[in-house]
Amino acid sequence: MTALLRARDVTAFYSTPAGPDVQAVDRVSLELDHGEVLGIAGESGCGKSTLASVIATVARAPLHVVGGEMTLDGDHVDLTRLTALPRDWRGRLVSLLPQGAMNSLNPTSRVRDLAHHVIAAHESGVGRDETHERARARLEQLSLPVRALDSYPHQLSGGMRQRVVAVISTLLNPKVLIADEPTSALDVSAQRALVDLLRELQQQRLVGGIVFITHDLSLLSTFADRIAVMYAGRVAEVGPARELVGRPRHPYTRALMDAVLVPEPDARRRRTEGIPGAPPDLRHPPPGCRFSPRCPLAMEICRREDPPEVGSPGRSAACWWVAEHPQEVVTAG
Repeated sequence: MTALLRARDVTAFYSTPAGPDVQAVDRVSLELDHGEVLGIAGESGCGKSTLASVIATVARAPLHVVGGEMTLDGDHVDLTRLTALPRDWRGRLVSLLPQGAMNSLNPTSRVRDLAHHVIAAHESGVGRDETHERARARLEQLSLPVRALDSYPHQLSGGMRQRVVAVISTLLNPKVLIADEPTSALDVSAQRALVDLLRELQQQRLVGGIVFITHDLSLLSTFADRIAVMYAGRVAEVGPARELVGRPRHPYTRALMDAVLVPEPDARRRRTEGIPGAPPDLRHPPPGCRFSPRCPLAMEICRREDPPEVGSPGRSAACWWVAEHPQEVVTAG
C-alpha cells in the first residue's frame, strides 16, 4: 500500500539577525501509513516541532525550508514553496493540533464561533447555523459535552480546552493530523483523555493518520505504532514502538529512556539518569555524529564522520556503534 505521507530529505533553517543561520532540520525523511500513529520523540530543541510545522505546511519566516519534498495522499509538494500551496491543503489534507490550547482559542469568542471560522474559511457561503450543527454533531459523535460550544475558553478546564482544539482541528476530516506536543501541559488523566480522543478520531476514520510529537517515550510506547527519535535536527533511530522502547539500538534512545521517571514497579528499581552535557549549538554543529560529545559509547570515528544508517527502512539507527554491533541492544546505564 502506498504511504499516506512520505517526506524526503527535509532541510530547514531559522534565519538569525546576526547569523549564522540555525539548521533546525537536516535531511530528515519519514513515512506515515494509512491508519498509523507515528511518534516523534526527542529533547527540546531537537527539531521535532520545526519538522511538524514544515510537514503541516505552515512554516513561515524566520523558518526557511531549503530542501525536501513530500507526497501526501498522492499529491506532490515542493516543500521549498509552501506559500504557493492552495488553502485547501491546510485543514482538509493536513491539519495541525498545536501545543498550548489556550493560545489557539480566542478568549473573547465562544467555541462555536471558532468552529464556524474554521469551516467557513474553507467552504464559502456556509452559514453559522450549519457550522454550529456540524460542530455539535462532531462533539456528540465523540461523546464530548455539547455545552462546550457555548463556552468561552476560560470556562473550560485545560484538558477540555485541548480536546476542543483537537475536535476543531479535525472538523474537515484531514488525511493527516500533526499533533505537536498536545499533552505537554496536561496532568496524567487529561493526557489519557486526549489520547483516547485521538484514538477515537482515527478509529472512526475522521483522520487518516496521526504524527504525534512529544518528548515522552513512555507515552508513545502505549499509543504510537512506530517511533522516530530525533536528535539535533536528525533522525537517530526509527522502529516499531514496542521494539524500539524494549530493545533500543541507538545510545541516545537509551539515554532518553533512562531519563524518564515512570511509575511502573520495575522501572522504580532503577535510578533515573539525566543525559550529561547539552545538545549542540546548531549554528555550529559538531563534525561526525552530533550525539558523540555526550555518548558513553562514542569512538574516534564518531567524532569525524557522519554515522551510517544501519538496518532496514522500518527499523534503523544512524550510529557507528550499531554498525559494529549489529545484533546488540544498548543496555541501561
